[in-house]
Amino acid sequence: MFRRLFSALISGDELDRAFQQLQEMLGHGRWMFGRAVDVLYGRADAASTGDAIYSRDRAINDLERSIRRKILRHLTINPGTDAAACLVLMSITKDAERIGDYCKNVFEVGRFYRDDFRVADFTESLESICPQVDALFGNVSQAVKESSVRLAKAAIESAAEIRRSCDDIIERLLRDEIPMEVHQAVAYSMLARHYKRVAAHLGNIATAVLGRVEDLDFHQSDG
Repeated sequence: MFRRLFSALISGDELDRAFQQLQEMLGHGRWMFGRAVDVLYGRADAASTGDAIYSRDRAINDLERSIRRKILRHLTINPGTDAAACLVLMSITKDAERIGDYCKNVFEVGRFYRDDFRVADFTESLESICPQVDALFGNVSQAVKESSVRLAKAAIESAAEIRRSCDDIIERLLRDEIPMEVHQAVAYSMLARHYKRVAAHLGNIATAVLGRVEDLDFHQSDG
């Protein structure tokens, strides 16, 4: 279904290039997330990593603009046609672009937060989410590449599980049952929110693979 939607919009080399560009966007996002987490937990230096993080984000933005140009070129020549394909492609490239922004946000928490992550309950919960998000990047990319309904459904469920875990962290923070400094609570809540949004956007891309245009940008109990 996914490739059929796109083949209505772009043919031949242009179709292959659009898919390649989307894969590149996801690849840049995955790299940014990994490096941001490395900075967060002291495995990489923020000063030496920042330029590369922001460079990758600019590359994501350039790729999004390139795909948009393809859409506009198509609609100029064929006004009013292939609306579903245009909607899907525009939506998921925006998802991929937003992922880059949230990865920058994770990096910035690591850059500006000066304390250790010392509240074990929340630190362990957030650390356990990181490899799940990394795996989700790979699963969504593979689902897009293969236009696989099976992989897309698995990715959607994984994204939902990550979002639920992040919501649980935020809910526990708001209960204020574990003593901690304000700046620690702010850092934990920001990370939970950023991880949740990365997962939500990846889940939305997986939803597009299923061809469910009406479900794009909607997640039950998601904010």
